Amino acid sequence: MPLQDKDLNKDLIEEKIGSEQVFDGNLLKVYRDTVKLPTGNEATREWIKHPGASAVLPVLADGQVILVKQYRYPIGRVTLEIPAGKLDAPDEDPQLCAVRELSEETGYTAEKIEKLTTIATTVGFSNEYIHIYAATGLKAGQQHTDEDEFINVVKMPLAKAVEMVLSGEIYDCKSVAAILLVERMLKK
Repeated sequence: MPLQDKDLNKDLIEEKIGSEQVFDGNLLKVYRDTVKLPTGNEATREWIKHPGASAVLPVLADGQVILVKQYRYPIGRVTLEIPAGKLDAPDEDPQLCAVRELSEETGYTAEKIEKLTTIATTVGFSNEYIHIYAATGLKAGQQHTDEDEFINVVKMPLAKAVEMVLSGEIYDCKSVAAILLVERMLKK
């Protein structure tokens, strides 16, 4: 059964009948929409429009991966993540964004960038998609973060990163997905 077949899913699909932008920020735009439910009743949906992002898991020849440690203000915690950043424009090639973020956040460049997947991060209130890549054939360079970014580069064996995912120490969704996908890919 095709998941996006509108005829098969007519008992689930909501129709937008009105929209109001309630916040216009540098990164996010917040909307309050009125929708017609499958029952014919109306409801309100608040959601965030996001430009999208790319993320990349750098994998060294010796099996180590490169992660970044940074403070994330919304959750008030230091996290261990894969390098990532938002698309600079709606039509930016997500792979070019991944290459840029790899260089900025870690200083590394890659001979090969391979697409792993695209994830929808928070489908209940945002339209954000993150395109996830693996990078190999790495060459070290100079980290050049944005002036408001404070990032430490961390290298560790992929197996340790997997353990940290399974123990809950790495909990950022894009990083969890990338680490587990690369582990599976390398086992084949």
